[in-house]
Amino acid sequence: MFQGHFDLDTATPVEATAIPDVLFERGLYWASGRSGVVNLVAAHKWFNLAALKGRPDAISMRREVAEMMSDAEIAAAQREARAWMTAH
Repeated sequence: MFQGHFDLDTATPVEATAIPDVLFERGLYWASGRSGVVNLVAAHKWFNLAALKGRPDAISMRREVAEMMSDAEIAAAQREARAWMTAH
């Protein structure tokens, strides 16, 4: 179980101009549970954004994560990715 703390006040947002590698790393972070928490919705979102920015292996990672998700979770991840693109 996750016992850490996220300091969202000091977290640095990823800008829309970020290189695809940074977006891909965010996907890996959430997919692998590096923080102690696996968040497939967040992983799908970041892999989706990395794929949109031209990272070809993000497509296969997004597909792999999607296989473990419900349709509702995939829809939520897609909404979050669209919201991020709109906001940035």
